[in-house]
Amino acid sequence: MITPVRSRFFSLAAFAVTSLFFVTNTASAENRVALVIGQSAYKSVPALTNPTNDAKLTSEMLQAAGFDVKTALNLSQNEMRQVIGDFAAKIAGRGSDTVALLYYAGHGLQIDGENYLVPVDVTLDRESDVPLQAVRLNDVMNTIASVPTKMRIVMLDACRNDPFNSINKIAGHGLALVDTKANAAGSFVSFSTSPGTEALDGSGVNSPYTSALVVSAREPGLAIEDAFKKVRLAVNKSTDGQQIPWESSSLTSDFYFFPGSGVKPGSKSGTRTVAEWRQLLQGQAVQAAYDLVVADDSVEGYQAFVELYPQSPFVARLKVVIERRREMITWSGVVNANTPGAYRAFLASYPNSDLAATARKLLERALNRPLNAVAAATPAAGGGGAPNAGSNPAGPQQASLAGPMCPCGPPSKSSPIPPPKRVDVAPPPRRPPPQPPVVYRRGPSPEEEAAIIGGAAILGGVLGGMGRRDRMGHDY
Repeated sequence: MITPVRSRFFSLAAFAVTSLFFVTNTASAENRVALVIGQSAYKSVPALTNPTNDAKLTSEMLQAAGFDVKTALNLSQNEMRQVIGDFAAKIAGRGSDTVALLYYAGHGLQIDGENYLVPVDVTLDRESDVPLQAVRLNDVMNTIASVPTKMRIVMLDACRNDPFNSINKIAGHGLALVDTKANAAGSFVSFSTSPGTEALDGSGVNSPYTSALVVSAREPGLAIEDAFKKVRLAVNKSTDGQQIPWESSSLTSDFYFFPGSGVKPGSKSGTRTVAEWRQLLQGQAVQAAYDLVVADDSVEGYQAFVELYPQSPFVARLKVVIERRREMITWSGVVNANTPGAYRAFLASYPNSDLAATARKLLERALNRPLNAVAAATPAAGGGGAPNAGSNPAGPQQASLAGPMCPCGPPSKSSPIPPPKRVDVAPPPRRPPPQPPVVYRRGPSPEEEAAIIGGAAILGGVLGGMGRRDRMGHDY
């Protein structure tokens, strides 16, 4: 007879064996390679407590999920570049059916709309030091994407409380928005907090983001999109609404850290309108409705919540989230447009933004570009849009800022430009052919002339007295 305790033991054992089978089966079906970087021991600014702990904890989770993990701690600039290069070479050696994952914990900065990961040996006294000493995130992602892979996953716990105050005053807070849909499909990028905001290092041994990540990712049968929705909810609650993780995805297939049994496809981010969100939230309890919109993390969902629950204590914080998210989506479109008209429009809409100093600098730079006088006078025109920021589309204002600013297209029908007229130019006159030289010779003297006349008379007489001969020599 099997007792209840033994029955429970066998059930747990069977579950463990089943989970192990699925993990092993997934690992054999695809190569899983990960690089985990933790940066704590900064030399020119106060050290961070948790990134190395976060890196070690994440490495353990990834190894259990079947990843071949390289863990690198407290890297200098040269070491970081070398490690990332080695990682790309390792991916290339595994073949195109490889899932490549990069996890980074440490300081991160945005300069001129570009994100940078900060090595531990930097000395950042001014804004211009960042591109020289830090590692550009786009370079890292391009390096990984340069080799054929099945999927690329990037997780950034990199928006920590920033000690570079002199740079923050002119460069903007947090990290800039990253749009995976603007590049090759098959990428997933997760930030520990929303674009343009800072993440907390945490009061414990691990950051709020990593603490939630290693729990949600270990849930069997949970697709990556659903795992990070749970991460977002957990972080938002543990930080009392101060931090909302954010991600952008261009995945074309499902991914599970731990497949488990009863695997279900991931719930992709929807594109519901505000009206559709109001219909979905109608009748929900305040906390349940709030959890729904935070898990989805779309401007439309937040806006619908604010309209339906105006008396909720969550409304004030969500209004801040909505405004900052719209600003960061707009900023991404402006930087991509990179025209004087786009920067002027941003400054008109957000004159007090922490990104205003950068906008003014980039405006001056755009005005000084060669052959830009006409574009500088062109107002911001509609017709374009910001890059698709995950599930957060840009509003009408963004479309006007990110539209084409250069008058390089065909002329409009209302004011056609006439084709240039043909002008007939007469060919140059031809020069007359050169004349032969005229030679002047001295005429004969009277004596020579008399001799010539006399000789001619004698010769004429001789010739006149001669008969003619035919072809046979007979005279006739």
